[in-house]
Amino acid sequence: MKLSLISLFSILTFWTLAQDVTIRGTLYNSANGEPMPYEKIRLLNMDSSTVSGAITDLDGLFSIPKVSQGSYIVKAESFGFESSTVNVKVEQSSGFIDLNLELKKMSSVQDIDEVKVSAESKRKQNEVLISTIKLDKKGLERIPSVGAENDIVGAFSVTPGVITTGDQGGQLYVRGGTPIQNKILLDGMTIYNPFHSIGFFSIFETELIKNVDIYTGGFDAQYGGRISSIMDITYRDGNAKKFSGKVSASPFMAKAVVEGPFSSKNDGPGGSTYIFSAKHSLIDYSSQTIYPNINRDTTTGNSYGMPFNFTDLYGKVTFKGDGRSKFSAFGFHQRDNVDYTEAQIDWTQSGGGLNFLLVPQNSPLFIKGHVNGSNFKTTFSEGISATDTLERTSSIGGFDLGFDFTYFLKNESEFNYGFNFNGFSTNFLTYNELKRKIELTQFTTEIGAYVNYRLVTTRWVVQPSMRVQVYASYGTISPEPRIGVKYNASEKLRFKASGGRYSQNFTSASSDRDVVNLFNGLLTAPQNVQETFFTSFDGEKSPKNGIQYAYHAIFGFEYDFTKKLSLNMEGYYKYFSQLSNINQNKLYDDISEFSYIDDVYKKDFIIEDGESYGADLLLKYSDTRIFLWGVYSYGFSTRWDGFSQYYPVFDRRHNVNLVATYLFGKNKDLEVSMRWNLGSGLPFTPTSGFYQEENFSSGVTTDYTTSNPSYVATLLGEFNSERLPYYHRLDLTVKKQFKFKNESGLEIVASVTNLYDRRNIFYVNRVSGKTIYQFPILPSLGLSYNW
Repeated sequence: MKLSLISLFSILTFWTLAQDVTIRGTLYNSANGEPMPYEKIRLLNMDSSTVSGAITDLDGLFSIPKVSQGSYIVKAESFGFESSTVNVKVEQSSGFIDLNLELKKMSSVQDIDEVKVSAESKRKQNEVLISTIKLDKKGLERIPSVGAENDIVGAFSVTPGVITTGDQGGQLYVRGGTPIQNKILLDGMTIYNPFHSIGFFSIFETELIKNVDIYTGGFDAQYGGRISSIMDITYRDGNAKKFSGKVSASPFMAKAVVEGPFSSKNDGPGGSTYIFSAKHSLIDYSSQTIYPNINRDTTTGNSYGMPFNFTDLYGKVTFKGDGRSKFSAFGFHQRDNVDYTEAQIDWTQSGGGLNFLLVPQNSPLFIKGHVNGSNFKTTFSEGISATDTLERTSSIGGFDLGFDFTYFLKNESEFNYGFNFNGFSTNFLTYNELKRKIELTQFTTEIGAYVNYRLVTTRWVVQPSMRVQVYASYGTISPEPRIGVKYNASEKLRFKASGGRYSQNFTSASSDRDVVNLFNGLLTAPQNVQETFFTSFDGEKSPKNGIQYAYHAIFGFEYDFTKKLSLNMEGYYKYFSQLSNINQNKLYDDISEFSYIDDVYKKDFIIEDGESYGADLLLKYSDTRIFLWGVYSYGFSTRWDGFSQYYPVFDRRHNVNLVATYLFGKNKDLEVSMRWNLGSGLPFTPTSGFYQEENFSSGVTTDYTTSNPSYVATLLGEFNSERLPYYHRLDLTVKKQFKFKNESGLEIVASVTNLYDRRNIFYVNRVSGKTIYQFPILPSLGLSYNW
């Protein structure tokens, strides 16, 4: 298998070395030396008529192949910037012409004016872009902030098809997929838990974000190892021109970002830079005074405030050559702990890696590579009685090595291929509802390889791709064909579709018996599963292991009413043909003594299948002063465990997100934004009653008629047969900017979360019956200064 993959990539690399004249280069922002992604580059004749063009990629790279001999003008342009042109004379019949272009900000345009209508329209026509949301830092800052702090969680939560569990200990559920089925990447490194214990905030620093790609389904073969969604986050490099930074503080947290060049002589595209960020929560200190009614003991009257504590650290150094090649090294560390009195949660997460971009002088290839590692550990403790506590733990650590090769073709077509090798170990300990211990420790390895081709014609965009995922530790090979298609019916109307097969090794072991779930353990696909599984379609299969599989089918259309107003609507169907889940029906140990017992009563994990389908609608209006974002999602999810069909805990039928932002003032330096979210009730298993559980302390001679056991057990009702109340919340944010002559600035942010003080349920302890609600009305005032 390895020899076959090496041979395939050797052939592909040789094929891409075919020679013709290619004009290529990088587009930079003159203010900070940062590459500018997704901007329009045009190749013009000397009379300014258009010959060809390109859109810069995430690293600001562009390539215009198959250019004939002659004289041309290469023009780069972006809204809010002065255009940049370079005269180019092509005299040779083959080879490369390398350029570096810089765009300078127009002095009369504020940063917040940046709207990329031209380039965005071009991408809509030349890319499939199905079930895809792309955002940069400016897009994230238009989402109303919580606690006077912008965070990427706000963008996740208003994405079509995404459901979040609320303000505390948040989790993401995407079109019927669980949190572990979402792959979250930071500069190519897997992040196992993106949330802090207070679900308003993620571990990501908004100030550092260069680009966010959110794929809610139907993604191409470049991504593997997950069956639901991909969230690919890229951080920018440090400022290559000067020392700069930002500090901010609010009742929720304090943070700082510093960046700059290692040398003050960084005049060109080369050189080296650094960027560091740190943030630490303040809410555990400030909440007892500012928010005295949260977690107040009704007996003593004491306020325990908001019991959240977290710290994030991140650092990155980048070294750039005189051309477009660069190398960067980064690392991060994050820790969280929270004490709800009824339950305690702690976790830590850290990692680091190396990334490089190589542009060979005599090759049309762009080569990207990475090697990284990360780990995550969580502990959850919950009192099941006055004297008894069960502790669940989970940890995972792994590494990833990968290479990606890109070859730009004519008319913005593109050919990609690559491979990656990763391994990870897991340690997991939990208990099912019957307090049977379930423990698993494993180390596994994977190999993935993909080929991806995008053909762009006048009307059609066709993107077939193929991925092969090798689960070496299981002896399993998963072929995963995928396809994306777009038809440009007119300048305004476009139809699109995608589909494919997906697989993943990871699984989660969380208790679906909790009214709201707090613990999400991570582990590799179990091998201790039942020998026979009867599917929901009355089929019979013999699973070898618990590797999870899914099929996606998506169809939709885009319509541009104007250049500023657009509608996107998609319908989707996901069939999860094999899922692994913790066995809530386990009664016996899996030993020879119980060989006559059916597997479904003694295996730690069981195989399930399921379906999810629905529709997402996005209406978007974007202007220099006003931004409107309206989302409605309908979803329906079921699971089949071999006994019965049930609704998973994230099955939300209706979800609405409305966002509105307006800029006031001549300089557009006063921003007011609002966000309203409405979600129908999530399912839960009701508590029917309680009873004294006999523990048979004297064995078979125990006299149950005279014993008086002290342990009170819970009697559950029909599984997930009832629904929590509707969730809804209104947030308001006001920002005021002050610009100074030395290019520094001050921003004051006032926000009110849960403006009308809705009491949304967060967690219910079955034993005590105590309900913990999501946050009440939370006013906040924050201040930031940048230079």
